[in-house]
Amino acid sequence: MPQKNKPPRGKNKFIPASLSMLEPKLRDIYYEFYKEAYRPSSLDFKTKELISIAASLLARCEGCLDGHVKKALQSGATKHEISDAIAIAIGINAAAVIDQTDRLAVRLELNHFEGLQHGGGPAAEHKS
Repeated sequence: MPQKNKPPRGKNKFIPASLSMLEPKLRDIYYEFYKEAYRPSSLDFKTKELISIAASLLARCEGCLDGHVKKALQSGATKHEISDAIAIAIGINAAAVIDQTDRLAVRLELNHFEGLQHGGGPAAEHKS
């Protein structure tokens, strides 16, 4: 028989409640902020959930991603809209790698491949 206050061993590993390491006062502040962010505003709920899918991917938050995909589907998001949100996250993440390597090239004075000026390429064509 397992002792009190000790996590069970073997297959049934102890899994603490979410936010169990955060003081209750701070946990309450987080929950209030979260609820406020999803209240009706200039963006509809489905749009907020699609944004949340992309943000969850970039934050690498698996639990967030699961919840936001479910909520997006429940709010009427199509598989194509979810795919678009995923594609945006991929693009932003790729752009972050480009940004880091551009800064690296400046710091180390590297220019491996000539031809493109900073700000060139397909993304520059879409700027307003």
